[in-house]
Amino acid sequence: MNKEKTYENFPLWMVAMSNALALLIYIIGAYILFRLWVGFFVLYIIYCFWVEKSVLKKSCINCHYYGKTCCFGRGKLCSLLFKKGNSKDFCKRKISWIHILPDFLVSILPLIAGIILLIIKFNWVILLLMVIIIILSSGGNAFIRGNFACKYCKQRTLGCPAEKLFNKKEKKKR
Repeated sequence: MNKEKTYENFPLWMVAMSNALALLIYIIGAYILFRLWVGFFVLYIIYCFWVEKSVLKKSCINCHYYGKTCCFGRGKLCSLLFKKGNSKDFCKRKISWIHILPDFLVSILPLIAGIILLIIKFNWVILLLMVIIIILSSGGNAFIRGNFACKYCKQRTLGCPAEKLFNKKEKKKR
């Protein structure tokens, strides 16, 4: 039997990398929205906090990493803010692409604002930031999750609705 290596507590360098990626996406998104209108900037920052809080409250409270260091550091943070849920509920939760749409909107909203800014007045900096946010939110997230977060996640081995959603091709091969 080939047992997969998982972390009970992820190394801090992995937590730092995954959070640096998310923070960079938030900062670039906030900057682009700020350039469009300061009100959008404020709403975007509030939205980013809401998305993070929602993940903590809907998923992290029931996760194996509650009170521990997951790849995103959310397990420890969640235990400071919310009461522990039931770990069986984590595995039972069904998610679809609609459930993860708020996460995608963190990158999509700045891209929409960037397109509007480019139409109003072309700016190489905005175009470059849009390309960077696309690379970070697609390739960067895929790299972090594929090489660190999901690869060594104990919760994935116990049952993860996101893993079921994203790995449908792999399941068909079996």
